Parts: sequence; C-alpha cells; structure tokens
Amino acid sequence: MRADMNVEQKNGVTAATESVLAHHLDCFGNGDLAGTMADYTDESRFFTPDGLLRGSEAIRRFFAGLLEEFAKPGMSFEMLRQEVCDETAYIVWKAETADNHFEVGTDTFIVRDGKIVTQTFAGKISPKQ
Repeated sequence: MRADMNVEQKNGVTAATESVLAHHLDCFGNGDLAGTMADYTDESRFFTPDGLLRGSEAIRRFFAGLLEEFAKPGMSFEMLRQEVCDETAYIVWKAETADNHFEVGTDTFIVRDGKIVTQTFAGKISPKQ
C-alpha cells in the first residue's frame, strides 16, 4: 500500500488483495511450495519471459524450481516497492542466489475471490559463471 493512502481510502477489495499478496510473499519467503500454490487455481495464468503458464500444475513446476534455487546458501532478497490498489498488486524486488543475480524483478498480480488469477513476471537476470 502506498504510504500516502490513508485507512479511509482503502477498500475491502484492496485489503483482500493485500492479504493474498502477504500470504504469497510469506510462503515463498519460507520455501513453502504448498502454501504458495494455495494462492492459485487451475484457471490461473502466469506470464513469464519464457512463456505463459496455464493452471496450477504448470505454475507449481515453475515455483518448485525457483524455490529450490532460492533455498541455496547465500541467497539475499530485497523488496524495493510494493503497491496494492483494488484487485491489482505490484512488486519490484532484487535478489541474489548461488546461480543468478536478479538485478531487478517485477511481478504484477490480479487477485479475485482470494486467489491469484493472473500474474506477470519480468526481470533482468544475469547467470553467475
């Protein structure tokens, strides 16, 4: 939520989206694949630089690999920006893993009925040699 948005301006849809985003980030940060996947449905879509992932099984495979990478020693993560408005959440972050340098990453989430129905990811990722 933007710092300049007061409580009166925040509506129920925004609060619900914030809750789903918080759960998603917490589960991902704890390496909890089942918890992360609880935020998606079989109808969810995830747009990545490598293509569109459709449904929870394809998204599960993506997160299984990513969580494995982020679980390796030496990982660091920094949230640079997080905003939520109505059913849309947006984050900007950077990270370092044993395999890659994520100079910048950005995700956009569309949340409906307590689930992420659409997510996009883009980033500048440099493999470590």
